[in-house]
Amino acid sequence: MDRALQELIDRQAICDVIQRYSRTLDWLDDAGQASCYWPDAEIDYGFFKGCAEEFLPIVMDIERGSDRRWHMLSQPLIDFHSSSNASSECYGVFAGASRQDDGTLAGNLYGGRYLDEWEKREAGSGQEWRISQRLYIVDWQSDLVNQPRFTPNPDFPLPTARIDKSNHPLYREL
Repeated sequence: MDRALQELIDRQAICDVIQRYSRTLDWLDDAGQASCYWPDAEIDYGFFKGCAEEFLPIVMDIERGSDRRWHMLSQPLIDFHSSSNASSECYGVFAGASRQDDGTLAGNLYGGRYLDEWEKREAGSGQEWRISQRLYIVDWQSDLVNQPRFTPNPDFPLPTARIDKSNHPLYREL
């Protein structure tokens, strides 16, 4: 296959993993989150430094501690070092909110960047790209107070979804 075409295919595969990372955190999909990392990937989030296999249960417990969570990552800048190794950087915004004593939802909004190393390795269904090393850097944080509850506002009735456990009925494997 032409090298330029293969690089486009690989670039899209990495972008798909980045989107899957956000989506599987928000929907509390443990297996989907695990599919973003190689089990031996080196992870550094500050509060955790170690391998992905040990990190995943910790981060999923943290996510389950929020009544609402939302991750969005930017399009990454990717540099291919070889046909099986790459580096990327992208920006991320994360919001999480938990029910307060008075019944309202409040939490934090974070902005940061993800510095990732990637490896394309053999997996069950063939070669695939996954994160082999990640450093997360937080750039800023802001408080979120008085967030919308899980019932629609009668003046502006947008649907809401309470995602507080895995296998939510609205979750679809994509």
